[in-house]
Amino acid sequence: MASSGGEPIPSITDATLTDIATNGMWEGAGLNPSPAVLAVARALLAAFQGEAVGELPVEIAGEVADVQQRAIVDFPHIQSGKIKLSAFSIKLNDGEPHPVVIMPAGWSPYGWLPFMYSYVSLALRGYHVLAYTPRGLGTPGWPSTSEGFIDVGGPSDWADGSVVINYAQEYFTPSRIGFLGESYGSGISQLVAAHDPENRVAAVVALSTWGNLATSLYDNGTRHIKAAELLLDFTGGEREEKFDPATYQLFEGFLNGAATEAVVEWGAERSPQTYVEHTNNNGTPTFISNTWHESLFPAQSMVDTFARLQVPKRLNMWIGNHGAPEGAGLAGLVSGLPFPGLRTPMQEAYAWLDHYLLGVDNEVPDWPEVNNQVMFTYKTAPVPGGSHRITTPARRETSPSWGDVTSSSEVWYLTGTGGSGDGALTEKPTPGWERDFTAGSLTSATAMEAILKTGQKEWFGNPLEYQLAKFERPQLLVWSSEPLDGQGGVARRIRGTATLRLAVRSTADAATLVAYLFDVAPDGTARIITHEPFTAYNLTADEDRAVAWQLQPAAYDLPTGHRLTLVVNSRDELYEFTGTDGSTTFISSPSVGEARLELPLG
Repeated sequence: MASSGGEPIPSITDATLTDIATNGMWEGAGLNPSPAVLAVARALLAAFQGEAVGELPVEIAGEVADVQQRAIVDFPHIQSGKIKLSAFSIKLNDGEPHPVVIMPAGWSPYGWLPFMYSYVSLALRGYHVLAYTPRGLGTPGWPSTSEGFIDVGGPSDWADGSVVINYAQEYFTPSRIGFLGESYGSGISQLVAAHDPENRVAAVVALSTWGNLATSLYDNGTRHIKAAELLLDFTGGEREEKFDPATYQLFEGFLNGAATEAVVEWGAERSPQTYVEHTNNNGTPTFISNTWHESLFPAQSMVDTFARLQVPKRLNMWIGNHGAPEGAGLAGLVSGLPFPGLRTPMQEAYAWLDHYLLGVDNEVPDWPEVNNQVMFTYKTAPVPGGSHRITTPARRETSPSWGDVTSSSEVWYLTGTGGSGDGALTEKPTPGWERDFTAGSLTSATAMEAILKTGQKEWFGNPLEYQLAKFERPQLLVWSSEPLDGQGGVARRIRGTATLRLAVRSTADAATLVAYLFDVAPDGTARIITHEPFTAYNLTADEDRAVAWQLQPAAYDLPTGHRLTLVVNSRDELYEFTGTDGSTTFISSPSVGEARLELPLG
C-alpha cells in the first residue's frame, strides 16, 4: 500500500512540528492542510506500514514505537451495503478491556490521513481507535479514500456509522464506544449518535461543528456562497463525480440563485438541531468546541442547538475560526509549545472522553456547561517578521448555561450624519433621518481577509487590523459611539448575541445588508467583534421596510477609551450579493421602534 498516493514519504523534523505549533493546520485561504500537517501524517502512516522513514523527532518516534509495541495497526475496508469505507485502526493488544473512539474524517480529499497524530495520542491514553473516511470523500487511488457518493451527513452516513460501530464491536470487543469528529466528522458523529438504533454511543466530542446545516448555507435570506463553494471543491474529485445526480443538481441550482427551499429542507435533514430530542432521549454526553468567527458553520445555530440539549454537555467557545483551536493538537502538537494554552482545547476534549469512556474520576462532572474565551484578551510579544506571539493566553469565563452568558443589555440608537459625515451611536433616539450608499462593491470592511486563515491568525495572537478611515464611505455607512469609559480598563463586556433594527428601501427590488461591529481604538485602528448579513426582497424605492436580524454571538471586552462602531455595506466575499450593482440603498429609522443596536452585556 502506498503511503500517500505514490508520493515520496516526507521526512519530518522538529522544525516541522514547530510550524504546526506556531502557524496552525490551514494553508492559504481555504481548507487545505498545511504541508507540515500532511508531512507528519504521511510519515506516521509510512511508519505504521513498515516502510522506510527518515529520522523522526525524538518525541514522536518514541510515541510511534510505544504504539507499535502495545497495539496492532490495520487498514481495513469496511463494507457498508454496496460500498467500502476506508479505515485505519489501532487495536490495543494487552488483553484488557478498552473503549474505542471512532473518528469520522473531516471534509477533505485526504480522508482520515491528516489526523494520524491524534490516533496515536488516543491509543496512548488507553483507547482502541477506528478512523474512517465518510462515503465519497477522497482522491482516487489514495488509501484513505472511500467509495460511493458523498451524502453530506445524510441518512446514508448515519447508516454507515452504525455499520462502523458493528465492525468495531466485532473487531475490538470494546468496553464502550465514543465518537470524536472535527468539522464534517463532528456533524456525522452527532448524527450517528442520535440515530444509531441500539443507542451504542456513550459520548460524543464535536469540534468545529454545526447545529443547523440549512442555516449554515442560507440564513436571513442570504446565500453563504463561499462556504458552499469551498466544500464542493474540496472532495478529491469533480463535483459531478462526487455527488449523486440529485445532490449535484441541488447544489448547482443553489449556487446559481435557485433551489433555496430545497436546500433548506435538505440541510435540515442533516442537522443535529433537528434531532435534539433523539439525543436527549439517548442521553448522550456531548462536548462541543467552536469559535466566535466561525465561517463555515456560523456559531449561532450551534449555540441554539446546544441550549436545547438536556444531556451532560459542555460548550467551549474560542477565539478564531474553523479548526484553529484544535488543529495543532489533532495534527502534531508535542512539547515545546509556542504559547501557554495551545494544548488546552484537545486536553479538555480528551478529558471528556476519559470520563465517559474510560471512567476516569476527573473534573469533568464539575465543569460548568459553558466556557467562553474572551476576544482578544491575550497578551502578546512581537516576533521577527512583524507578527506577534502569545505570552499569556486569553481569559476564559465559565457560565452555568448559555442563557447565563448575557446578564443585561443596552440600546444604542443610530443617527443621521454628523459633522464627520458618519452617523453616531447614541443613548437617545434621533428620528427623522435617512442615509444612503451605493450597493454592489466589495469594501475594506469585511468579515475576514482570508477564510479560515484570518481566524487562524487570531487564534495565534494576530487579529486582523482594520483602518476605520479607509472604509469606503460611498459604498458603506458608519455609526460610532463616543470613546467609552468603564471600570478595570473595560468599557463594555459584550457577551452574547447583538440585534440590529433599522428601515431599508432601495432603487433595486432587493438589497443585501452586511452589518459589522468593530472595536475602534483612539488611533483609528479597529478589530472586528462580530458580523452577519441580511437580505431584504420585494423592495420599492418609495417605501421603507423595517427589518431586524441577529449578529453572531461574541464575548468581547471593549477597552476604555475605545469606540463601538457599526458598519453596514452590501457585499462580503462570504455571501451572495442580491440586488443591482450600482443601485442605491437607503437606511433610516423605522417609524416605530427607532433604528438601534441592542448590545448584550455580561
